[in-house]
Formats: sequence, structure tokens, C-alpha cells
Amino acid sequence: MEKNSLMRVYRLMHKLDSKRIPVLPGLLMRYIRVVYACDLPPQTVIGEGSLFIHNGLGCVINPNAVIGKNVRIYQNVSIVGRNNRGAPVIEDDVFIGPGACILGGVRIKKGAKIGANAVVINDVESYSIVVGIPAQKISKSK
Repeated sequence: MEKNSLMRVYRLMHKLDSKRIPVLPGLLMRYIRVVYACDLPPQTVIGEGSLFIHNGLGCVINPNAVIGKNVRIYQNVSIVGRNNRGAPVIEDDVFIGPGACILGGVRIKKGAKIGANAVVINDVESYSIVVGIPAQKISKSK
């Protein structure tokens, strides 16, 4: 069972969308937008155990983004495309700090940590910690 209400609504919306049930996924997407102030399309793939901390307040997610398992996403995060360069892929056990922007077809590998307000425009290695604009690796966490 999901730990927060946003993820429960998302799981229902995603399930209905995958079964091609008309109208309801769109209504749930609008519900999420109004109640949680989060743009979370039903097509987005989010792994089990992932959480939007603070119920995804201000988050914007690309419909083609792939988010792995046990990812922690804080408020005001953007996971979006960039100049038709694809959508981000975020692997398992990633931490994304408040206000971070992950732009384009980048891959955030397992266990990486993205600092608050970082702007990620390049791939991030496994277990790396990145900060800044544009995001730069400052260390490895493992």
C-alpha cells in the first residue's frame, strides 16, 4: 500500500489509463493538478515505493518520463523534456531535492542524489551527488 495519498490517486489513474478506460484518467489528472498542485500525467511510469514528499506540491512531470523504484521527489521538482531531446529516465533509489530541474533525455542512475535547485542537463553516475546550475558532481555517496 502506498504511503501518501498522491501516489494512491496516481496508481488508480495509471491503472485506468493502461486499461484504456475513457474519461476517468483525465478527471483524476485534473484532480491531482487542483488538489496537489502537481502536473502528473497518467502515462508517466513510476516504480513501486517511490514518493512525492509534500504530496508533489509544484512538481511537473513529463508523460514520457520513467521513474524507478524507491525514488524520493521533493516539492517544486521538474522532470521534463528539453528541445525535443527526450524525457528523463530516473533509476531506483534516487533522491531529488526541492526545486531541482531534470531536463531532456538524461539518465539519473541508481542511488544518485540531486541537490536542491540543481539543473541536470547531463547523465548522472550511480551514487553520485550533484549540485548547482548546471549540476556538477561533488562526490560519490557509496
